[in-house]
Amino acid sequence: MSSISKKGITLNNIYNQKGFTLIEMSIVLIVIGLILGAVVKGNDILQSAKQKKFYTTFVRQWEQTIVSYYDRTGRLLADGTANGGTDATENSIFDDYPRVTYTTINKALKKVGLPLPPAASNSSNNMQYRYTGPSGTQTITMYLCRVYCHVKQRNVNGIFFPNMPADLAIAIDTMVDGQADPNSGAWRQHDPAKGPWPDASTNSSISAFYEINLP
Repeated sequence: MSSISKKGITLNNIYNQKGFTLIEMSIVLIVIGLILGAVVKGNDILQSAKQKKFYTTFVRQWEQTIVSYYDRTGRLLADGTANGGTDATENSIFDDYPRVTYTTINKALKKVGLPLPPAASNSSNNMQYRYTGPSGTQTITMYLCRVYCHVKQRNVNGIFFPNMPADLAIAIDTMVDGQADPNSGAWRQHDPAKGPWPDASTNSSISAFYEINLP
C-alpha cells in the first residue's frame, strides 16, 4: 500500500498507531490509587497532629498549672466561694461549672507568681482553644469543676469540656488512657451511656471530662 503524506502524517503511521493495553491502563489506575491514598493518609496525619497539639499545649499545660498551684499553696486553683469554700477555709472542691471565670483564675495564679498557660489558638481567653476538624472550626472552652462520676459513683475534681468535637474527644482518650473507652480511665465522656464513644461522623460535639487527682 502506498504511503500518502499530508502535513507529516502518513497512512502507515495511522495504521501502526495502537491504543493503551490493559496492562498500561492497570498501571495508570494503580498510580492514581496510590496518589489518592497518599492524600487521605496525609490528611489523617495532619488531623492527628492537631489533636496531639491540643492535648500537649492545652490540656497538659493546664493540668501542670493546676498541680503547680496546689504544690505552692496546698489549695485547689478553683476552690473559691461559689461552692461554699472561702479564702480562709478551703474545702478542696473545684467550684461548680461555669462559675469559675478566666479572670478569677488569672488573679489567683498571679498572686503566687504562676503564669497562665500560653494563649490558645487565636483566643484572648486562655481557657479557650480554637480547633479545626472534620466538622469545621469550633471554640472549645474548659472549666475547672467538680462533677459526679457515674463510674466511681462519687464527685471528682477535673477539667470539664461541655462541648468539644467528638473526633478530638476520642483521640484524646486514646492518648490519655491508651484506649478509646468513654466509661473508664482519667478521660471520659461526661454522663455517658454504656457502650463505645458515639460515631464522630454523626456527632459533631460531645461533653468530656478529664479527672484531676487532687487533693
